[in-house]
Amino acid sequence: MFNSLKFKVILFGFIFTFFSSFGQSYFLGLFNSSIRDALSITHGQFGTIYASATLFSSLLLIWVGKKIDDVNIFKFALFVIILLSFACFFFSKVSSVFLLFIAIFLMRFSGQGMMSHTASTTISRYFTRTRGRALSISWFGLSSAEFIMPILMVYLLTIIDWQNLWLIFSITVLIILPIASFLLIKNLNLDSRETSDENIKEVEIKQWNRREVIKDYRFYIISLNMLAMPWIFTGFAVFQSFVQTSKGWGPYVIAQSFMSYSIFSVLTLFLSGFLIDKFTSRKLLIYMNIPLLLSVVVLYFFDTLITAFLFLGLVGISNGFANILGSSTWAELYGVKNLGSIKALTTALMVFATAFGTALFGLLIDLGFTVEGIALISGLYIFFSLILLFLIRKKLNPIII
Repeated sequence: MFNSLKFKVILFGFIFTFFSSFGQSYFLGLFNSSIRDALSITHGQFGTIYASATLFSSLLLIWVGKKIDDVNIFKFALFVIILLSFACFFFSKVSSVFLLFIAIFLMRFSGQGMMSHTASTTISRYFTRTRGRALSISWFGLSSAEFIMPILMVYLLTIIDWQNLWLIFSITVLIILPIASFLLIKNLNLDSRETSDENIKEVEIKQWNRREVIKDYRFYIISLNMLAMPWIFTGFAVFQSFVQTSKGWGPYVIAQSFMSYSIFSVLTLFLSGFLIDKFTSRKLLIYMNIPLLLSVVVLYFFDTLITAFLFLGLVGISNGFANILGSSTWAELYGVKNLGSIKALTTALMVFATAFGTALFGLLIDLGFTVEGIALISGLYIFFSLILLFLIRKKLNPIII
């Protein structure tokens, strides 16, 4: 088992999603206070820098990400590893607002963007029959990091300077990831596929290129639903202190309620893998954002402490589905030949959505919107995008050739 290519590819995905944490919002947010104190900038200034750097990283990802369709995966992984290591090193040298912008741009591009893109594209391309389960295990890497890293970083920041920590991250990435990649995927090529059952005839579907995909109206309706989680949850996560104050909750309520988010996210992650392999991503897609819709309804109507746990628990369920459906749906619908190019576009849109959510929530708060008002806007977006998806649900089939 441990020598099988299947196991190696899944473990590669797990490791890459785990280390993508260095560029994820939840991880960078742990250094928010240290950075603002060092540079003497406000919350608003940090948010603006963060959103604009994230936006630029999403634009670059569209072009660079598609190269995974043309380059040997091991060589591509080495490029991403070196980029992430350099980004961590650069982050340790931040001493001005301009350098902070560049550092966040590099971290968002290499970490959240390229690391997760490399992992999900490699898994989705290699696996066919068990793609859902393979993706669920690989994305557990990020969930594991979300559980471990916050506690670990809070402790390390009490004994190590934040800039020295980023130097340690850079060295760690440069030592561990090249060795792991060599051992796991050195024999993997662009044509490598999961061994299929000889008794089961594989159905040939049309292999879309990115130019054809962007002309397909289904892509935009699916994307509207896929992007709900990134912009809405990022907005609430970044401005969680505003939510706490508005609801009259204590300072640790949301931090504690993230436990429910993690638990339900992981449970749904594993469950959705089996459901996708049994029913296909296309049939499950319509259910993905229903828990997210219920979460903003809860936030709109209720103020009790249990609301925070229920809100984040429901968000966790949608997140578990979204992590896998965000990769498997495109593979099922458009094929895997040009999946890297297509995923580069969808990942860039996801990264852009996180920047959009941060900017929009900040603007709405400055304009005097309440938490309930923001929840209402979020709910209306989810509802209407679900209606559009429902109307085309019977057309979400690949073209058989």
